[in-house]
Amino acid sequence: MANTIQHKRGTAAEWTAADPTLAAGQVGVETDTGKFKFGNGSTAWSALGYFETAAAVVADAFQGSSFGYSSSGAEGAPTSYAFSNVIQKYSYTTDANATDVGDLTAAKHLASGQTSPTNGYVAGGSTPARINVIEKFPFAADENATDVGDLITTIDSSAGQSSLEYGYASGGFSPPRTNIIQKFSFAADANATDVGNLINSVENGVGQNSTENGYHSGGNAPGVVNVIQKFPFATDANATDVGDLTNSVKNNAGTSSTDSGYSHGGFLNPAHQNVIEKFSFSSDANATDVGDLLLALKSPVGQQY
Repeated sequence: MANTIQHKRGTAAEWTAADPTLAAGQVGVETDTGKFKFGNGSTAWSALGYFETAAAVVADAFQGSSFGYSSSGAEGAPTSYAFSNVIQKYSYTTDANATDVGDLTAAKHLASGQTSPTNGYVAGGSTPARINVIEKFPFAADENATDVGDLITTIDSSAGQSSLEYGYASGGFSPPRTNIIQKFSFAADANATDVGNLINSVENGVGQNSTENGYHSGGNAPGVVNVIQKFPFATDANATDVGDLTNSVKNNAGTSSTDSGYSHGGFLNPAHQNVIEKFSFSSDANATDVGDLLLALKSPVGQQY
């Protein structure tokens, strides 16, 4: 007769009420939800995370479940911009105003943003002098950002992309405009390195991410362009042209779902745009128009959930 192995078990409410500390490697199962946790010998049940598959961990790197953040930026008229160093946080689970949770190392705008599973990053930007600083702030605690490295040159208006292990800044204005793809590690605080080139020198484009590739779309090259280009995360390589947006646009916003990249809004002289368009991550193809914003907007901000 085969032996039967039973793990510790109970309903979610029973686990919460008891809040035990599981031994290292011990499994606790919620009988009503099907979820389970692994103990480490020191952390109470309520502070342990549920077991997640590799696919779920990857998704968490690109889609938040707790908070959104906004950092840097400019306010006021173009002739009298005031730059911000504030890191703001707002909840995904309750509808409420953002709160001030820390400061960047300098007030700036036109920086690129990157996201690891544990930290937010801000790279480059204008103070108004262009800078090359890479800084990070933690998601686990409300703290100021720290300077953790440098981009290879002072730059603003680049596009940000993120894999699970690296942050990227592609294109931008140095001056002049640049086509460089820069990469920096999330595991260690270090300077960025040049790992490839976009197909053109471009500023004010936006980034999207699949689990395997970084994407750059639109921008000013000079002249506003509609090119969608991608570069791989697995190897350091140049970008390739994989399709076109429906419009030539700059100062648009980029977002990513698990299977598609999106661009919305932006500017094409003399008009602002309201188009929402998407392109596939699974095949190289042009974007399609899938809807409209309520307003035609230049320089909107994109988030995903």
